[in-house]
Amino acid sequence: MYNSSYAATVDVVADLGRADVDRRKFLAAAPFAAVAAVSPSRDWLLNTLDQKPEPGPRVRLEDVSAVKNMFTTFQRMDIFQGGGSGRLVLAEYMTQHVYPLLRRAHSEDVRHALCEAAAEQTYLLGWMAYDNGEHSIAQRYLIQSLRLAEESRNPALGAHVLAGMADQATLLGNPAEGRRLAQAGRQGLSRTTSPACLADLWCLEARALALLGDTSSAAHAVVRSERAYERVNLDEEPDWAAFIDPAYLHGEHANTFRDLGDADAAEEHARRSIAHAAMQKRARRGAMSQAALAVSHLQRRDLDSAYAAGVRTLKLTRQVKSSRAVEAVQDLQKRMQPFGRHRLVSDFNAQARELVAA
Repeated sequence: MYNSSYAATVDVVADLGRADVDRRKFLAAAPFAAVAAVSPSRDWLLNTLDQKPEPGPRVRLEDVSAVKNMFTTFQRMDIFQGGGSGRLVLAEYMTQHVYPLLRRAHSEDVRHALCEAAAEQTYLLGWMAYDNGEHSIAQRYLIQSLRLAEESRNPALGAHVLAGMADQATLLGNPAEGRRLAQAGRQGLSRTTSPACLADLWCLEARALALLGDTSSAAHAVVRSERAYERVNLDEEPDWAAFIDPAYLHGEHANTFRDLGDADAAEEHARRSIAHAAMQKRARRGAMSQAALAVSHLQRRDLDSAYAAGVRTLKLTRQVKSSRAVEAVQDLQKRMQPFGRHRLVSDFNAQARELVAA
């Protein structure tokens, strides 16, 4: 629930962190609800534009700096090892060390900085849960992260959270809602600057439009994403935007063109993503882009090349704990079905079953 009360938000997110650590099975059983994101995205935008700062309860800036330093550590863990690696450690850290700070007294400036740091890490918890296939938990974290971002008075961070919500909605079969969330994020960015976040939002809108079958608008959104990224100055971007880079963007563009059935464009973007991911040793992104490359080959009926890319997908997926990477492997299995009992299909399926079982 997205609560207008700051105190209530602190209680909710603290309870969520404790429940995540202590009662994961209970949380995992709760369903993802696309409609739950509609009101938060609207309320965030309205409050971001209209709400005046409120006086807040007294934490030092040094405490906030320590929290932000930990964010960098956990973000790198997610990028290089997958969301299933380290999330409960982060949840424990937030529950024991960060959320209690929100209840302590501090000046208004410190409060804004603390809420920003807490929002960043709460978003990361949601993203890691999302990457690990725990979508109801992810949704709860993302909604509370959005509320904390509002409290921080940082529109770019709120837009970033909406991007994560858009990504999740589209992945779970709600591209119309994914598009609306991405659009809300872009509107909230109108009074701030984060070209990386803007590039991400256009990228995610393109993904949603492709699944909605709007070819021209999807292609246009890809172009807008690329133009936004051309304006990125890494020294001026926040730490949470570190993953929004050519490896990520080209990988998502590859998925957009894959869903549009444009095998040539999908292959071009997939190869660019793969090259950047390999230089950075990012196995999860590499696996997902290898899968997109494999699909582009399948769309041309080139099973040999698809099999080779599929085997590379398997190799990289084994290096991370990411349900999204595993789902990309399973998607390849489905797409290979029209080739029947070909020996390459049989071999790929055998390796995929071994991976999923592990």
